[in-house]
Amino acid sequence: MKTNVSELLRSMAAVVLLPLIAVPSSFGWGNKGHRMINKLAAENLPADMPAFLHTQAAIDEIEYLGPEPDRWRSLAEPELNAAQAPDHFMDLELADLIQPLPRRRYEFIAAAYAASLTHPALASSLQPEHIGFQPYITNEVWERLKSAMRDYRDLSAKHGDTKPVEAAILFYAGWLGHYVGDGSQPLHTTVNYNGWVNKENPNGYTTDHKIHWQFEDVFVNANISESDVKQLVAAVHPVGDEFDDYMAYLRHSNSLVERVYQLDKAHGFEGAGTPEAKQFTAERLAAGASMLRDLIYSAWLESAKPVPERHFD
Repeated sequence: MKTNVSELLRSMAAVVLLPLIAVPSSFGWGNKGHRMINKLAAENLPADMPAFLHTQAAIDEIEYLGPEPDRWRSLAEPELNAAQAPDHFMDLELADLIQPLPRRRYEFIAAAYAASLTHPALASSLQPEHIGFQPYITNEVWERLKSAMRDYRDLSAKHGDTKPVEAAILFYAGWLGHYVGDGSQPLHTTVNYNGWVNKENPNGYTTDHKIHWQFEDVFVNANISESDVKQLVAAVHPVGDEFDDYMAYLRHSNSLVERVYQLDKAHGFEGAGTPEAKQFTAERLAAGASMLRDLIYSAWLESAKPVPERHFD
């Protein structure tokens, strides 16, 4: 379900709703889900990638790093937490008030502030940290990964020591996995991230602030196994334009927001849940693993291309 602009303006203009649209504090998928996504992506990397990526040590490292950005959200590091919390989500209902959506973070920040002037009733919500930076951090880490893979190719061709750059590649691949996993969780793409906030709620979806953690962590921990997800990982499909393809991925997740609320209303995420809720959750985790695997592979393929020449005017 996608809210159009007029509906958004009507449902969100009231000041009473603005505190509910602040930066979410929930963590995408929890420790188990993020580790599962990263592990399955690493285990399914194509055979023509560097041999070090297929070792058990590499798979273990990428798996461990799945929850890494959530480890940076401790109250013991408040500045770090505040700086990177918006990287975990993007509320597409708000982002869609910016047309076209810029491809670069700082251009997006400027466009968000401009949109807040155009839509004064939503000025607080249209601050960029309230919309979220999900596709931007994903693109930036992906480009770090691609750069490191290019260095690996260069060092390999020169018979140099590749161990340091291998460590960088594993870190970037694992770090990337966290945000890709967040993107497969529909509640990381919407203002309705932890209870229905739209004024229009004809289906009586929950407004309690429990659905997010119940779905992505409690239910996953109790009911979802790696075997449930592994069989749903898609065939390899390298991305074309990384930013555009990733935005399409986020929009697909966003299209499933109402499905999460429907399953919740049917008590699908309570206790052992329902078969429908279990299948849906496994599918979303598999979508994260599939996209992560495809992004890592695409970074490897793109790293073989010549670097554009600099032109100085």
